[in-house]
Amino acid sequence: MELKENFRSKNAKIGVIGLGYVGLALAVEFAKSGFNVIGIDKNPEKVKSINNCKSPIMDVSDKDIQQFLGAGKLEAVADFERVSELDSISICVPTPLRKTKDPDMSFIVDATNQITKFLRKGQLIILESTTYPGTTDELVLPILEESGLKAGVDFYLAFSPERVDPGNAKFKTKNIPKVIGGITPECTELATCLYEQVMETIVPVSSTKVAETVKLLENTFRSVNIGLVNEMALMCSNLGINVWEVIDAAATKPFGFMPFYPGPGLGGHCIPIDPFYLSWKAKMSGFEARFIELAAQVNGLMPHFVVEKIANALNSVKQSVNGSRVHLLGVAYKSDMNDVREAPSLDIISVLLAKGAIVTYSDSYIPEIKLNDTLLKAQPVTEETLGIADCVAVITDHKDFDYEFIVNNSNIVVDTRNALKDFKDSHIVRL
Repeated sequence: MELKENFRSKNAKIGVIGLGYVGLALAVEFAKSGFNVIGIDKNPEKVKSINNCKSPIMDVSDKDIQQFLGAGKLEAVADFERVSELDSISICVPTPLRKTKDPDMSFIVDATNQITKFLRKGQLIILESTTYPGTTDELVLPILEESGLKAGVDFYLAFSPERVDPGNAKFKTKNIPKVIGGITPECTELATCLYEQVMETIVPVSSTKVAETVKLLENTFRSVNIGLVNEMALMCSNLGINVWEVIDAAATKPFGFMPFYPGPGLGGHCIPIDPFYLSWKAKMSGFEARFIELAAQVNGLMPHFVVEKIANALNSVKQSVNGSRVHLLGVAYKSDMNDVREAPSLDIISVLLAKGAIVTYSDSYIPEIKLNDTLLKAQPVTEETLGIADCVAVITDHKDFDYEFIVNNSNIVVDTRNALKDFKDSHIVRL
């Protein structure tokens, strides 16, 4: 088949729709492998930034972008008309939740509609956006076939879940095994052939629904286990037991136990969202995913538990939250990242503000945060910043924080990440 030969010879032109954490990293990996790549994003500022060799994400360097732009291997555009030039198109757009916790498919629908306008025979379409089982067959396929072309005959369609872990130095796009499921065996074969040119390991599965469910299982597994350990933290707090010590000791068992750690709540683009996609789809088929929803409920309570810890710490020195100065250390959802999507810090800040606290924060990765009508700007971690705060709370354990300096210059410290495990000071309150 000509398309397969073009993939193997790197003569195929590759398209990636959505140039965020998933899409831009994938586009650069294709370019590294020798393909000519066109990245498409509706955000003109992002397109301009990339074409000016400025990466909008931390996992892709400005140097990489400059190298492949200069070599003519990478181009960023906002024009979907370029779809007609492409041999393969990977869709990497956001899939958020609505306020009702239902899947928001608008980004996928919009991208698919745009592709349909310019779809031609012989193209391979691969959806990578995390979504509920059945999206590729039930939503994307009918839209594409509105073009008059038939999937599996005139064009090819597959699903391959993104598995990006932002900030992970060991596992990147290239060496994370790539799961692929097509709507027909030939679709799976073609998508496998393409990604074999880029990724180290390919894992073909029998259908798009299986591939879609793989990603949801992975993140639901994490959500449920984090929910369990968060509930353990709540219980240990009531019993006066150090949950961190319990976990460390349990982790010495060489079999049958995998350590997960509590925290102020879930954040990021996957773990707080993906389980709801699975439970929503289950409800549509008449099945109630009680285990999944219970874990989400426990994890969702953690920001309130952190505020309770802060309130109790202030009460111990005869202060109320109302009118107290609370300084948060780290607001990104993950250490050493510049991402606040679904970050628990946002809920913590909102609850503290509602209770009348004066909230400030330090985070070298997040220069400012806007919550409704409140704009907060990051402050440096100085003796004055810490000393003026009635309570300091470690929310994100960035490596650039000097924790000894923080302990020595804070009145009370609430540690939600076990960042202060080496310090035994009496003014430290642990999760």
